[in-house]
Amino acid sequence: MKRIDKILEYIAENTKKISEEALLDGEGITVTEIADNQKMLRNNVSKELNNLLRAGLVLKIKGRPVKFLHKQVIEDTFRVRMKEKQIEVKSIKDVLLPGEQVDPFHALIGFRGSMRNQVEQGKAAILYPPRGLHTLIVGQTGVGKTMFARLMYHYGKHMKRFAEHAPFIVFNCADYFNNPQLLLSHIFGHVKGAFTGADQEKAGLVEKADGGILFLDEIHRLPPEGQEMIFYFMDNHSYNKLGETDRNRDANVLLIGATTEDPASSMLKTFIRRIPITINIPSFQERTIEERLLILKHLFNSEAHRVNKPIRAESEVVKALIGSVTFGNIGQLKSNIQLVCAKGFLNTIHENKEEIGLDFKNLPGNIREGLFNIGKTRGERDEVGILPSYLYFTPEGKIELEEEVDSELPFNLYRLIEDKIGMLKEEGLDDSYINRFITTDVNNHIKSFYNRFYNTKGSRERILKIVDKDILEFAEQVKEMVEKELSRIYSERFVYAFSLHLSVFFKRIREDQYGEVRIYEPIDVNDEEYRLAQTIKNLIESKFEVSVPEAEITYLAILLKSVEEERQGNVGIIVAAHGKSTASSIVGVVDSLLGSSNLCAVDMPLDVSPREILELIIDKVKTIDSGRGVLLLVDMGSLLNLEATIMERVGVKVKTIDMVSTPLTLEAVRKASVLCMEIEEIYQSLKDFRGYNNGGAGVKAGGVHKVIVTVCSSGKGAAVKLKEFVEKIVCDLTDEKILVVPASVRELDQVVKDMRSKHAILAVVGVKRPSQPDIPFIPLEKLIEASGEQTLRELLLNNNQLPSAADRSIDIRELCEDSLKEFLTYLNPHKVLGMVMRFVQALEQGLEVNFDYATKVQIAVHTAYALERMVIRDGLVYRGEVELLDQLIFEEVNRASVIFVSGMNLTLSDDEKYYICEMLSEVYNFVSQ
Repeated sequence: MKRIDKILEYIAENTKKISEEALLDGEGITVTEIADNQKMLRNNVSKELNNLLRAGLVLKIKGRPVKFLHKQVIEDTFRVRMKEKQIEVKSIKDVLLPGEQVDPFHALIGFRGSMRNQVEQGKAAILYPPRGLHTLIVGQTGVGKTMFARLMYHYGKHMKRFAEHAPFIVFNCADYFNNPQLLLSHIFGHVKGAFTGADQEKAGLVEKADGGILFLDEIHRLPPEGQEMIFYFMDNHSYNKLGETDRNRDANVLLIGATTEDPASSMLKTFIRRIPITINIPSFQERTIEERLLILKHLFNSEAHRVNKPIRAESEVVKALIGSVTFGNIGQLKSNIQLVCAKGFLNTIHENKEEIGLDFKNLPGNIREGLFNIGKTRGERDEVGILPSYLYFTPEGKIELEEEVDSELPFNLYRLIEDKIGMLKEEGLDDSYINRFITTDVNNHIKSFYNRFYNTKGSRERILKIVDKDILEFAEQVKEMVEKELSRIYSERFVYAFSLHLSVFFKRIREDQYGEVRIYEPIDVNDEEYRLAQTIKNLIESKFEVSVPEAEITYLAILLKSVEEERQGNVGIIVAAHGKSTASSIVGVVDSLLGSSNLCAVDMPLDVSPREILELIIDKVKTIDSGRGVLLLVDMGSLLNLEATIMERVGVKVKTIDMVSTPLTLEAVRKASVLCMEIEEIYQSLKDFRGYNNGGAGVKAGGVHKVIVTVCSSGKGAAVKLKEFVEKIVCDLTDEKILVVPASVRELDQVVKDMRSKHAILAVVGVKRPSQPDIPFIPLEKLIEASGEQTLRELLLNNNQLPSAADRSIDIRELCEDSLKEFLTYLNPHKVLGMVMRFVQALEQGLEVNFDYATKVQIAVHTAYALERMVIRDGLVYRGEVELLDQLIFEEVNRASVIFVSGMNLTLSDDEKYYICEMLSEVYNFVSQ
């Protein structure tokens, strides 16, 4: 037999051995495999494969490495007929159902294997007439219940069961587990006046999901009354909002629930009976070894794509990783892969290698032990025994199965410090002040993230969804150690903040971003926190077998000091009023609404002497003060005279406000407990407070919102990023409902006019001042240089009046880089900034103009975002009239953008260039010649 015939026969035989699933997942036969098995030289094999390709007998799967399949076998397996010259494809899917969509379930690993019955159940649930069947998905944490529900949704669209833009609404029932009223309001909506604080009607998730799917995760967390309302909706497709008595609303919604619990023991039997289909998702261990390998390959491809480096893993590493999964299923496997890749990534930095190499001897001990857990049966041993000596994964690998989740962790210590330290040093502040400021700021963020995300039942389950169990357990061990060493009591906030910080640390190491971390210096190396942080650093290195940079000690010390600060608590509030129970009544109402622990009452019967009242208040001040001062709310001005005496006697800062009322006390507690404001800030914001119905200047009586308008040239791209930036600042400053609306320069005045007819405009932020002189304006450069945050704070606290301040010279590069670090995901902010600044300079030279600071910032930031859109192939589409753009400006933009081609191998699309042209035309009023 000739050499070419031997190669063709080998490819045919081995193509038949590959399952349909593996073929769809990119499996094939490599040149190296053929050469090794047929005892031929690689060059000779490559030559004969080229001849077979030209003859149309084999199929070439492009990628790295290139793979080959027998064309006739593929046609017979999938019952398709390929084009005569179709010999090169990116994926087998390219030759299936040409011009049509492939069944979405084909993307699910195991759809023809261990998941075959589940897929059939899912399809039946979607297609069953007339509206489909409500479904319950049961499975352990990390098996992919949410992804399966999304595949059902995409299959429904594929089969035209749902419209193309039908909704898929996700809701986690654990979010409101301890507040049944709020939970029901969220699912079904409420009418105005349904409960305290329901000042307007709100649509529920059922209404939003009309025509699509409502996915209820952790459905076992629904209270019995919630289950009853939902099974009534299942029976009749009708419901009522909270506060309504008649069920006269209809919605066509398919319900899919997911649970990790046994439905029979955690849910009402009457509820379970109304769910006709229960789909049990197998655990990772219950999958076939082939499927487990495919899942591992998919996760490795995703990791290679994320770090943009090839990954080479020994076969023993692959076996150990598969065997290391004991409790967290696919989620645990993903975390373990990220952990070993982080260590491998460090080695590429030290050894200056282009690929990440994973060796068995360098694996953490708990993962190495996984090698002994795999191959317990002869079938498994046979299957894993045929693995090649190593597996190779490239950044171009398949990542379609990645679940749609937000990968950004809710607590990032690096970003908290980086965002503030530059500004503080520029202000010339000494190290001791910076130390106090950073510690307090980190503490406030820890409280905020903890209260928002994890201060509920089931919080440990929620944290385990985004951090590895090993990391969380390690954080708990560290907590016990530091409590013993420092003789302090740390709350669960420390555990969650520390575990999230470790996750961010591993992510930065893995993505080569740690070098950008600023070394924060003011911490005293003799502090006990710094000494203990060194010990924690050594524990991390020992536990996770990674190298921890020295700079990390400072961040750990800040975390130890910051969480300790929380023992100081909040500003104390004392309500003192004449009468036997006046103060107690006010405090009782506020406590029932906000549940504050930093609030107490002093009732002052008229027959009690002023001396006795003074002593009683002093005792209360001593009791309630936690180090941040006490706010005294009194009913008559005569009590104002007690302030100086109390401070002299007790040594505690006291501020007094008269005319106490329930609304005033509510605001004081909200600002102290929820916003964690200092006593002086609370005092200044409340000293003229006269109730919720007497808004400050500019607030319209009928308005339902305050509004901030953000303005950039296009109203898209940078304007939307600016909107997100402003929303983040506002969220940190207040929980008042403030609407942030993006607008383009061209439509600014019209947007302001429309908004003003219905709302109170708080400010305009961006690159153009509104024509209405009475509306406060915050330039873009002020916002990004961080003084804008203080400006917004004062606007919120001072009746919407913009404080006067002298303009300061700013460093364009630094303020742009701060913004880019906040929002760029794929591009290196430092590298891209150098390119866009050269681009700005080229525009200035070509157009013979000198841009002001605001315009430089606007062009730089907008262009950086445009380059990132080019990376992810999601560029803006220009909707204006191209003919009206100035041709001279376009030519200069075109000429200057060559910088990105030569420096970054990125080309701006014409549409993105049109927006830059429009930006320049609007700002400088260029006229076409």
